[in-house]
Amino acid sequence: MTNTAQPLQDGHLDWLEAESIHIIREVVAECEKPALLFSGGKDSVVLLALARKAFQLQGRELNLPFPLVHIDTGHNYPEVIAFRDQQVAKLNATLIVGHVEDSINKGTVVLRKATDSRNAAQAVTLLETIEEHGFSALMGGARRDEEKARAKERIFSFRDEFGQWDPKAQRPELWSLYNAKLHKGENMRVFPISNWTELDIWQYIAREKLELPSIYYAHQREVVRKKGLLVPVTAITPKAANDSSEVLSVRFRTVGDISCTCPVASTAATALEIIQETAVVEISERSATRLDDQVSEAAMEQRKKQGYF
Repeated sequence: MTNTAQPLQDGHLDWLEAESIHIIREVVAECEKPALLFSGGKDSVVLLALARKAFQLQGRELNLPFPLVHIDTGHNYPEVIAFRDQQVAKLNATLIVGHVEDSINKGTVVLRKATDSRNAAQAVTLLETIEEHGFSALMGGARRDEEKARAKERIFSFRDEFGQWDPKAQRPELWSLYNAKLHKGENMRVFPISNWTELDIWQYIAREKLELPSIYYAHQREVVRKKGLLVPVTAITPKAANDSSEVLSVRFRTVGDISCTCPVASTAATALEIIQETAVVEISERSATRLDDQVSEAAMEQRKKQGYF
C-alpha cells in the first residue's frame, strides 16, 4: 500500500505557503512603508521564513524590502531575545525595537505596580513606533485559530487614525482581493499566516528545518500551579509565601511577556514530537498558556480595539 500522508501534508503546506507569499508581496506592492513584526516567537519565525522566500530571484535571496519591528515589553524570556538578535544578525536585516519601558518613562504607559503584565501596554508603544517611523502597514504572525477575536479579523486588518480596530468596519476580501488604500494617519495590520493552524506551523517548522528559541522544546523549569496553568517562577513572577512549587518537564506553546505566558507540561524535545502532541490537543495555545486572556472572554478584542496586534 502506498503511503500518501506525506504528499498530502506537503500539498497543504505548499498551498498555505503560496497564499502567504502572495499576501506578503501584495503588502510590498500596495503599501507605501511596510514592516514585519518579528519577536523571535515561532509564528514570527515562520512569517520571516515566508518573507525570505517571497523575495528570491532565480533561487538567489534578495534583501528584505522592509525592516523588522519588535515591541519589547522588557519582560521577555532572555532565550527569545537572544534568538531574535542572532537571527537579525544572520540575515543582516534592519531591526527597529520599540520599548515599553520608554513609554513608561515618558508617561504614556502607566502601570499599577512594576510587576504588572506589560502585554496590553504594547499597544501604546506599537502606535508610538508606527507614528515615529511612518509605517503604513505592519505584517504580523497572528492566526485565526488562536483566539475568538482573531477569528473575526480580516487578513488586511484596517485600523483607523487612532490605531483602533473595529470588527464592523473591516473590508471585504472576496477572491483574495485586498484593499490597502489608506487616508493619512490610518494603518493596516496584515496577517499573512491568518489561515494557518498551530499544527500547520509546526509541520512547516519541521519541513523547513527552522530554528527556534530553545524554550519551545522540553526542558526543566520550576513552576507553580495557578488557575489551571503552570506559572514559571522568575524574578518577575516570584513564588508567593504560600505557593508550593515543583520542577517539571515543560515547553512553551507560545511566548510573550513573562508575567502572562506559561508553559505546558511536555516531554516533546523535537518538532516531530510536538506535532504528535499538537495533533490531539483540544485547547488553543492562548487559552492554555496566557493568563491575560483568562481575564474575560472579550479580553483580546478589547486590547485589539485599543491598538493591539
